[in-house]
Amino acid sequence: MKNIFSLLIISLLLVCAVPNQAHAKLDYVVPQPLTQAVNTPVQACTGATPIQVPIITWGGDIPTIFANGNNRLTQKGSLFDQKGLQLKLVREDVFTNQVAAYLGCQSPFLRGTMGMINLATDLANKDPRTKLNVIYQLTWSAGGDAMVVKGGISSPKDLKGKTIALQAYGPHIDYLGKILSDAGLSFKDVNVRWTKDLTGTDNTPVAAFRQPEIDAAMVISPDALALTSNGTVGTGAEDSVKGAVILMSTKTANRIISDVYAVRSDYLAAHRAEVQKFVHALMLADQSVKALAKDKKNPAFQQLMVASAEILLDSPQASKDAEAMYGDADFVGFKGNVQFFTDANYPRGFDRLTGEIQSAFLPLGFLATKTAMGQAGWNYAELKEGIQDTAGVTVPKFDPTQVASVVTKKQQQGTLNKGELFSFEVYFQPNQNTFSADLYQEAFNKVINLASTYGGAIITIEGHSDPLGYLKQKKAGEMDIVLTQIKQSAKNLSLTRANAVRDNLIQFSKTKGVTLDPTQFAVVGHGISKPSSGMCGEDPCPPKTQQEWLNNMRVEFRILQVETEQSVFTPL
Repeated sequence: MKNIFSLLIISLLLVCAVPNQAHAKLDYVVPQPLTQAVNTPVQACTGATPIQVPIITWGGDIPTIFANGNNRLTQKGSLFDQKGLQLKLVREDVFTNQVAAYLGCQSPFLRGTMGMINLATDLANKDPRTKLNVIYQLTWSAGGDAMVVKGGISSPKDLKGKTIALQAYGPHIDYLGKILSDAGLSFKDVNVRWTKDLTGTDNTPVAAFRQPEIDAAMVISPDALALTSNGTVGTGAEDSVKGAVILMSTKTANRIISDVYAVRSDYLAAHRAEVQKFVHALMLADQSVKALAKDKKNPAFQQLMVASAEILLDSPQASKDAEAMYGDADFVGFKGNVQFFTDANYPRGFDRLTGEIQSAFLPLGFLATKTAMGQAGWNYAELKEGIQDTAGVTVPKFDPTQVASVVTKKQQQGTLNKGELFSFEVYFQPNQNTFSADLYQEAFNKVINLASTYGGAIITIEGHSDPLGYLKQKKAGEMDIVLTQIKQSAKNLSLTRANAVRDNLIQFSKTKGVTLDPTQFAVVGHGISKPSSGMCGEDPCPPKTQQEWLNNMRVEFRILQVETEQSVFTPL
């Protein structure tokens, strides 16, 4: 939820600006690589104080404000002051301006998403002094960002050939890239219309979405709610667009947008101890604000929200909006940083995200080549001081009863594919009951990646059985009671196979050093009710070839969005 304004302010802007813009031509931009877009010469860092530190309008920056004493300038007694740091927090949501200040060393820091930081690699690496080193992960976006679509788009695969509005140099480029990649698509399969701003002006994805030629837009959550009549289906009234829905938000895709700080190589080399103190203060602030947030009526928490509203939203009266922004961020703290930077097996770790992002950016011309991203390489044992919880990283938990209820209801209504984000199938042989990793490694790796990326989604493992035996018995005139028993036996067999797949998958993930949450998976046995050969009336269509026969012996993985089922998912 980057560059967010108060929802009220956004609504007023849209009401005033949009009605006359419905068919107006927007000033779309053609983004250039930052090597062409930013021409600031590199300057040496003087070490003058206070040190300028960029922040952006995102709830993840609220602990930074807390660490600075609820002020732009470091206050006496604050966490940064206790570390001997004197800082000046400067909000800068235009990333090209941040990069210019970084090159000129008005600030030795860059603040953005991993995608935004990677945009700067070619430019920063032209001079050894400005090579990027990522030093701290603040948050994952867990609800603040969304893709809104018009009618006819019900899953990411439907985006092929569609036109999508997206902010240039903004936080959603890698978000869209990951969605496309997981759907088997790339930026070459869609048409992108780039806007200058993210929200609050006439040149934003939300404004573009109102144009008839735009099929989808990457937006922040207040804009998504406005376009979709408060998250339902847009009616066309007020600020909404008729038929618009939220295809996916970061409540579901909660491990894509990672917010970080990076620092210049020359500054890190000369001031490593101070940079480590900066990181440690952020960890302590994260911990302290989490404690305050347990009682939102606490005066200290309320004071922080008022200060954050003034600094991030230009209005101390917008404290409720600041509080909502804080709630849209998943703060990773000490444990999350250890996992992100040091766990080579973590599917959403630093190196893996870097490779994923750069692979998406290369075809767009934003980068000339893939480049390893630098990091500080902290000794995290030195950063444990004062941290209360340094145990293993916990994973989100689903309520198994609610998950079962939702899946059963969808199964009974025949709507398991409603809300489907991604799906794929694996096949097995007749009479097969074991599903070892050596046979299904590629599929298992894909599930691990999807489960780790879309931590707010349910993953169904749906077993199917071959109907040929049933059809032969029916053709032979077998009694109905026997046919019913055959159907039930096939359903039981398909459920047994689906359970075996789930168990082997979870065991395989452990051998890869990855912990999956078993409650995220729901097992379904369809039996012969959904054959790949289709239904002929009330019975399955008989397979015409051996391949059709074998295709019925399958397990289907389906990643389902369940954001509207609020009782299903409860983060720890």
